Amino acid sequence: MKNRLISDIGGLPEGPLDLSEHEPTMTERRIDAMMMLLRAKPRSFWASDENRRTIESLEPDTYKKSEYYERWVLAMKELLIEKAILTEAEIESKLKEVRSRMEPS
Repeated sequence: MKNRLISDIGGLPEGPLDLSEHEPTMTERRIDAMMMLLRAKPRSFWASDENRRTIESLEPDTYKKSEYYERWVLAMKELLIEKAILTEAEIESKLKEVRSRMEPS
């Protein structure tokens, strides 16, 4: 089935699923909160279906190697750029600034 989206794994042998309960990490909670804030009214920068479209359009290798919330971050970045809320340069500049604060003095 060539026409499947990378996320369409229904009926494919993907191995056992981990159905154990776990507490979301602080990072996962923060990603979830950012996504909810960006989609909440009155801002509503994008809708759930746009987020899904962006995740499903990730390169197959990137999709497979990324964890669930990593895909959310990649989609968030793409949507921020697509909607002209931030530029890629602005995002990269802020990431560089944050990384420099985390380096030992």
